[in-house]
Amino acid sequence: MVMAAYDWSGFYAGLNGGGGWGHTCWNRVAGLSEGCHDASGGTVGGQIGYRWQTGPVVFGVEAQGNWADISGDNVSNLFAADRNHTKVDAFGLFTGQVGYSWNNVLLYAKGGAAIVDDKYTAFGIPGGLSLATASENRWGGVVGVGFEYGFAPNWSAGLEYDHMFLGTNGISLTTPAGALFSAENIRQDVDLFTARVNYRFGGPVIAKY
Repeated sequence: MVMAAYDWSGFYAGLNGGGGWGHTCWNRVAGLSEGCHDASGGTVGGQIGYRWQTGPVVFGVEAQGNWADISGDNVSNLFAADRNHTKVDAFGLFTGQVGYSWNNVLLYAKGGAAIVDDKYTAFGIPGGLSLATASENRWGGVVGVGFEYGFAPNWSAGLEYDHMFLGTNGISLTTPAGALFSAENIRQDVDLFTARVNYRFGGPVIAKY
């Protein structure tokens, strides 16, 4: 009797979409806290990677890039007329993977580097006038877990959770005229939940006796 054995080896590319939730704290360089806020929003993007399978164990490397709109704000603890706003509008993940497969079912863990495109704005209260802005590309780390199901010889779909550890960076917000508005130490972490679909550029299932 011949059984079909699913093979996860090969290059793949796909699309993903879902949501993100962040937590950001602003602190003046002098050590005074302006408070923290949660952020939320959607994300959509794509990924490319390569996997190789030895027995039931699957190894891989992957690069992922996403557009995002993960934003939130809070009223400053120091200045009641200021609202501090943070927005992640893009991110990238560069990870290694290790997983275990049961034929066409794959569970895996991943970890590596993350980069996010952050925008910071201090708004005036009331009125919402932009008082000062800053932006940066912030590097950090990422760990995650995922589940993937091969529903056709070269197609798979799955769910993934990732946590980005983005640390604390020094940020200088400037006014529209270019003057220094505030110097902040901003700490940030982001959680991601995404659904994924991949197409693998490899051979069909392998006959297993």
